[in-house]
Amino acid sequence: MREAVTRWRLAYLLVALAASGVLFGGIASGAATAAKRTEAPAALAERTAAAPAGAARTEAAPAAAARTAARDLETVDPAAVGVSAKRLERLTAGMRGMVDDGELAGVVTLMARGGKLVHVHVAGVQDVESGAPMERDSIFRIYSMTKPITGVALMMLYEEGKWRLNDPVSRFIPGFADLKVHAGDRANGEPRLVEAERPMTMAELMSHSGGLAYGLGTANHVDRLYREQRVLNADESLQAMIDKLANLPLLAQPGTRWYYSIGVDVQGYLVEQLSGQPFAEFLQERIFDPLGMVDTAFYVPEEKLDRVALIYGEGDDGGLERFDMGPTRTEMPAGPSGGGGLWGTADDYLRFTQMLLNGGELEGVRLLAPRTVEMMATNFLSPEALATMRPGQGFGLDFATVHDPATAGEPYAKGTYYWGGAAGTWFWIDPKTDLTFVGMIQHRGTAVREVQGISRNLAYQAIVD
Repeated sequence: MREAVTRWRLAYLLVALAASGVLFGGIASGAATAAKRTEAPAALAERTAAAPAGAARTEAAPAAAARTAARDLETVDPAAVGVSAKRLERLTAGMRGMVDDGELAGVVTLMARGGKLVHVHVAGVQDVESGAPMERDSIFRIYSMTKPITGVALMMLYEEGKWRLNDPVSRFIPGFADLKVHAGDRANGEPRLVEAERPMTMAELMSHSGGLAYGLGTANHVDRLYREQRVLNADESLQAMIDKLANLPLLAQPGTRWYYSIGVDVQGYLVEQLSGQPFAEFLQERIFDPLGMVDTAFYVPEEKLDRVALIYGEGDDGGLERFDMGPTRTEMPAGPSGGGGLWGTADDYLRFTQMLLNGGELEGVRLLAPRTVEMMATNFLSPEALATMRPGQGFGLDFATVHDPATAGEPYAKGTYYWGGAAGTWFWIDPKTDLTFVGMIQHRGTAVREVQGISRNLAYQAIVD
């Protein structure tokens, strides 16, 4: 694969001038909206404006600058980067087919290889009742795809020397110093609490192995406590969340179990404490503005509400019906959720994933060093905790990681990292194949697993060099 990637990169240099700026027929759109969207002048101006002081603009030698410019998400003929336009038609057909069959209301998918955009597809509607069409710039609640963004923010502070991976979280949150651990229930139903064998580390906080819960599970005492005390409440400050957590037990001893958790919301609080800025302000100034993520935020302004895709589930009659996951916020929440609070577009998120695939920079703006990105995509789970993870996979710093694709049963290359959101949005980043993919839907139900799985099969079969 490495030799093949080198060949198409060399080929790309020969055809780049001819390919630039042209929307080739091989790019899978399948809908008029996929091809019609161009950057609005205001948005383009925002994307190309000088980065604020918080983002280091790369000062590279001419050769390095040329490499940076070449990985700018420009639309090219897929063949220029080793992708078959004809085979991409299968990806388009697969995504559209799920809409045509009534399994999804709508979908937006984007795929880039070698830093170039090779697939854009938009199908279906934002709103079944009104018939408002899905657009390339439709806005989605991305839920847990917020987590990698929060992780990048915290790692930017890591690079500033504000913390280290093996630091105890209690160094920055004193209330976490004496957390107890739930060790089952007594005969009378009362919880049995024991001392933590050691403190939770920052790396464990970021890899969901620190012992925290989320409030989602129904079979354990700790999740029930999270729900009863409304630990996750965007109408309260992040400090209020921390104060509640400081009085609740851990679900497991630190480092012994992977358990999807509130840990990334805690990371949002830590970004505030370590940077001295409100969490949302840090993201805006240090990530969204530098990367040109013009539609990503913890709320949707009134003037953008007509672009919001609604969430649907599977009705008893087999059709689609509205699924209530709460209202669309139109103002900044008191406690912005680092674990699941953002709205955004497919194009915004592709800029974020391409930055990571580029080793921490996009269009000359560097957020992280390549080694820092590599660490984030490295499994951090102990052997004991890894045994509780999905087969063939581990967990890095706010990403799931793939170390054995065969065991995982997926076409990913080894070293791929990914995540998704509660309303069906998904992405992956494959450094070995030099590929990133972003999919946006708003759905709850079995169609989520199906569309995500199909997208992986059909994306990889289109890569021919």
